[in-house]
Amino acid sequence: MNTQPALELAASDGRIADGDTNTALAASALAVRGLTVSYGTKPAVFSIDATVPKASMTAIVGPNGAGKSTFLKAVLGIIPRLSGSAYVDGKPLETMRQAIAYVPQRASVDWDFPTRVRDVVTMGQFRGLGLLGFIRPAHRKKTLDCLERVGMADFADRQIGQLSGGQQQRVFLARALAQDAGLYLLDEPFAGVDAATEKAIIDVLKDLKAEGKTVVCVHHDLATVTDYFDHVLMLNIRKIAEGPVATTFTGPMLQETYGGRLATTHIDQLKLD
Repeated sequence: MNTQPALELAASDGRIADGDTNTALAASALAVRGLTVSYGTKPAVFSIDATVPKASMTAIVGPNGAGKSTFLKAVLGIIPRLSGSAYVDGKPLETMRQAIAYVPQRASVDWDFPTRVRDVVTMGQFRGLGLLGFIRPAHRKKTLDCLERVGMADFADRQIGQLSGGQQQRVFLARALAQDAGLYLLDEPFAGVDAATEKAIIDVLKDLKAEGKTVVCVHHDLATVTDYFDHVLMLNIRKIAEGPVATTFTGPMLQETYGGRLATTHIDQLKLD
C-alpha cells in the first residue's frame, strides 16, 4: 500500500499519461496532464487530465470554488503548478505562447489605467511591432478591424475606464483577436455583460471556430452550454467528466459535478437530451 501523501503523489505525476503519443497530443489543440495546484496543503485542482479537440468550443463548468479559473491560470503558468504539464498542438505550452490568446476575468483588470481603447487592442500585436516597437499603418488598420468585429470601432479613442463593463469585455476580446492566435482561452467572458454584448461575443467566438480556431471558456451559465459549446470539461477540484456536450453534459454528470446540489427542476429546465 502506498502511504505517500496525495499532494506528493500529484507532485510526482507530471508525466504524459500512459497511452499518449506525440501523434495523439498533436491531434489536440490543448492537452493537460496531471495538473495539480495547491494553496497550502489544500488542493485547488487535483491531478487533472484534459484534452481539448481542435476547432472546438469547450466550456469549463463547475460550482463556485471548483477551481475553474485556477485551472486555466495554471495551464498558462500565471499561477504555479504543483505538478502537471500542458501541450499546445503537441508541443510544450511554454514554447507555444505565440499561438495562445488569453482574456482574463474583467474584475482582475485595472480599468483606471489611463489608456485608450485603440491602444489596448494594439497591445495584442506587440509581437509584430519589431524591436523598436514602431506602430505602422497596417497595425492601426488591424486594430480598427478587430474593434469593428466586436462592434467597438466608434469607441477607439475613448479612455478604457469610461466604458461600460460589457464594452470593456468586447475591447479585451478585440485585443485577443489582434493576436491572430490558434487557441483562445477566456475566463468567464459573459459574466456581468448585457444580452447584446453576450450575443456579440458568442458570434465572434463561433466565427473563430468556423475559421478552425479553438475556444476554451470558463463558463457559469448552465442554461447556455448546449447552445454555445460542443465540448465540455466538468470540474469540482478533480475532473468529473469531459467530452462532447451531447453525451457528457447530462443530468447525472451535473449532479456529480455540483455535489447533488442542483434541483431536479433546474436540470429539467436545461432540456437535456
